Amino acid sequence: MKHVSFLLLLAFTVFAGEKLSAQSKKTATAPTTQFDTYVQQAVQDWNVPGLTVTVVKEGRVVFKKGYGVRVLGKPDAVNTQTLFAMASTTKAMTAACLGMLVDEGKLRWDDAVIDILPDFQFYDPAVTREVRVRDLLIHNTGVGNADYLWAAMQIPSDEILRRVRLVKPSYSFRSSFIYQNIMYLAAGKVIEKVSGMPWEVFIRKRIFEPLNMTRTKAMFKDVADENRAKPHIDIKDTIRLVDSRTEEGLVDAVGPAGSVWTCPDDVAAWMQCMLDSGRFAGKALLKPATWAELFKPQTLVTDSQFYPTQRLTKPSWKTYGLGWFQHDYRGHRVNFHTGSLTGMVAIHGQLPDQKVAVYVQGNLDHVEIRHAIMYRAFDEFGLGSPRDWSKELRQLYGDLRQKTKLAEQKQDSLRVLNTKPSLALTNYVGSYSSPLYGKAEVTIQAGKLHVALNNLLTGRLDHWHFDTFQMVYDQFWNGRDPISFELNTQGNVAKLVWNGAELTKVLQGDGKTVAGGQ
Repeated sequence: MKHVSFLLLLAFTVFAGEKLSAQSKKTATAPTTQFDTYVQQAVQDWNVPGLTVTVVKEGRVVFKKGYGVRVLGKPDAVNTQTLFAMASTTKAMTAACLGMLVDEGKLRWDDAVIDILPDFQFYDPAVTREVRVRDLLIHNTGVGNADYLWAAMQIPSDEILRRVRLVKPSYSFRSSFIYQNIMYLAAGKVIEKVSGMPWEVFIRKRIFEPLNMTRTKAMFKDVADENRAKPHIDIKDTIRLVDSRTEEGLVDAVGPAGSVWTCPDDVAAWMQCMLDSGRFAGKALLKPATWAELFKPQTLVTDSQFYPTQRLTKPSWKTYGLGWFQHDYRGHRVNFHTGSLTGMVAIHGQLPDQKVAVYVQGNLDHVEIRHAIMYRAFDEFGLGSPRDWSKELRQLYGDLRQKTKLAEQKQDSLRVLNTKPSLALTNYVGSYSSPLYGKAEVTIQAGKLHVALNNLLTGRLDHWHFDTFQMVYDQFWNGRDPISFELNTQGNVAKLVWNGAELTKVLQGDGKTVAGGQ
């Protein structure tokens, strides 16, 4: 009897153990299944052509999947090998590259940039003297958004940096925060000068190869794989494919700010490394102190420079580290960064105390499903919460779009009807130039003015009122922008003003500017 009782007890124990094991497996897989179902529905709700999601928890890849298609209307499905633009999530990689040079004793975070790049100067000589390497990474130099230096002209990287000395400051040095990309280009030049390798070679040798990121490319010009997502944009509730090869190529000029392309199979290793003190597969890319420095809050981020998501997350603080935005969420710190190019988005988020990271990439312009999936992943794999971030963020961004439409209607209402230009259209024809903004050529085509900005952005000019026109871009995804002409005291056209950029008219023949135009 004792023997029988023992066998029964043993059988019960085994059964109970198997049942417990099955329950454990069910518990372990449940978040993955729920999360997958949630993402599938969100992709439909946001009308995203294609998307990838990767989640890392406690050093393991717990979720990795592609959704939708690479190109709308074509059957090629997104998978875990599909390349998407990392865009500005590249910045964290550039910061890590600088950290490696710090580890080697070749650089210090507080080295003066002018000592490394003597030709890199600011509008204010005092700022030129004081800018340190870490300042290049935290958007506090006083230089506002200067993306026109790469997105509206085709000039080499060195020329982009040379023109920074012509950019008037938007605020005093280290007094505020305005997000911008040019300083990360300068950071890449620091890497090149100190290491002897161009940034795109350094990042390949020091990050991609050690992490076995075999499909990842540092520059868009090197993305030749057919398994890559194509960009799309929502124009009046219609999703359209964008021929943004030009912009994607232009971003190579500021590569350290956002030119890397990757896929889930590769980026998972980068996520694991950044969660695990800069280590991967038993090897350390960074010393622990340097890794910690990357995530140390460096500067405060203003409300106006943060994301609309703050209306829902209601953070108590918002900071920026070295290539990472930061804020508190449900009592936990979040490190994250978004990336955006025309028609492409990304987000890399960390919930470090829960050892959870998520990476999302999509091929629809500024689609904020990326934030929804990030916060849902934090809740699903870290904190536990049924909150429907997709629904709430669709409502939030829908309201913001409606406010934008109302603002545009209000602006339209300020148009003075039944006016005409001061001069005949032929008087506006000609070349306009600026040492900062480049050149514009105004011509007449089919009875209307037409403008070409740096032989890159082109479009017709529809008369608006007086000497103001609406530029309707041939690159439809850019929409329209106002362009005004200013007359000098002699009544001649002297300047063209585009988005605040002033270009002076050049006289025919001698190349001089119009008198009174300066």
